[in-house]
Amino acid sequence: MKTAYSSTLRRLFCLAVATTVIIAPATAADARKSHRSAPLAVARPASVGMSAERLSRIDAMCREAVASGNLPGVVALVARHGKIVYHEAHGMADNAAGRPLRKDDIFRIASQTKAITATAVMMLWEEGRFRLDDPISKFIPEFKNPQVLKTYNDADGTWTAEPARGEITIRHLLTHTSGIGYGVIDGDERFRKMYARAGITDLFTTEPVTIGDSVKKLAKLPLHHHPGERFTYSEGLDVLGYFIEVVSGQTFDAFLRQRLFEPLGMKDTGFYLPDAKAGRLVAVQQKANGQWERYPVTFYDPDYPIKGAKTFFSGGAGLCSTARDYATFLQMYLNGGELNGVRILSRTTIATMMQNQVGDLWGGGDKVYGLAFGVVTEKGQARGGEGSPGTFDWGGYFNTQYFADPRERIVGVLMKQTQGPVMDDTGWKFRQLVGQAVND
Repeated sequence: MKTAYSSTLRRLFCLAVATTVIIAPATAADARKSHRSAPLAVARPASVGMSAERLSRIDAMCREAVASGNLPGVVALVARHGKIVYHEAHGMADNAAGRPLRKDDIFRIASQTKAITATAVMMLWEEGRFRLDDPISKFIPEFKNPQVLKTYNDADGTWTAEPARGEITIRHLLTHTSGIGYGVIDGDERFRKMYARAGITDLFTTEPVTIGDSVKKLAKLPLHHHPGERFTYSEGLDVLGYFIEVVSGQTFDAFLRQRLFEPLGMKDTGFYLPDAKAGRLVAVQQKANGQWERYPVTFYDPDYPIKGAKTFFSGGAGLCSTARDYATFLQMYLNGGELNGVRILSRTTIATMMQNQVGDLWGGGDKVYGLAFGVVTEKGQARGGEGSPGTFDWGGYFNTQYFADPRERIVGVLMKQTQGPVMDDTGWKFRQLVGQAVND
């Protein structure tokens, strides 16, 4: 009896081991697979709960905007659950040259650069290189002992200031609460003049300057207000572009290329374009005498991405990209920080980035401000046309917009290139029309 019992135990043990051997590899494979999302791919709208008929309203809206002369051209892209269900180009890339716009054309994305710079900052944060409330002077000593403007003498450009109540932190720079201004586009004329006199490069340039050169000059100037006191849209992300160089030991463009763009397959995103891609750059256009024409050289040359020194890597405004590349970047966020098996950020880091980081400085209304994104609240959803709570968004100086809705798993990107006054309402219409196309 004892022998039979022992034999039975041995058989059961062998069966358990065999089962473990068979099941364990499959379980591990399933776990790996569950953490690997596919790259963006084209799919039928119905396959991801979108209505093709309702998406066609976006098509009609874009066509009408071009036909009425309100826009020279527009590229729109919509993706859901990682599948592109709408991606079309309408109008002209360059009216003067007679070049039609194409879906893979390259746009200056200006302030849409900020989210990419913030992502790079948080990648280094995840490596334990710093804390968000560390003073920036720990890494860029020129920012030690900041001052707040008291008086400005317009006649000779001199100014007086008082010591700031605290140091500028990395969090302040990410959230535009540092007190730093924005020079040529600043709302305060005094700062526009001070930045110009100091030789600050605010946005774009063809001159042989570096982001480090400009940031060190910026550090010597007074602030709008005490750090953390108010929200003032600023060159803080440019400071962080140089900060990334200091912390990583790489040039900012090399860091983004090697750590973000190449891993994600964002092959058409960068600060400057090689000659082979120069023909895909969309012209910046303005409306003059009822016609679209190339925007002239002002405080910057609109052709900066394809000419000049190509040495200024603006963390706040310098990148160029395509609708698909930027959608890829946003999809990584919707996936919790991963795309195609490449982890850029942890989902826990993204959760921090999407929280209200500025308290009541934005008024506590339809949106709050996270770490380089505007984030829709429940009040925003109730207003309509903004997406679900948690939808994050921003836009760019040359009339580009994006949003990503984590609840509905939707990405929307709208690319245009205009300057000066335009009768353009495609931004809000696009977002509203994407929402109404959900069909599940």
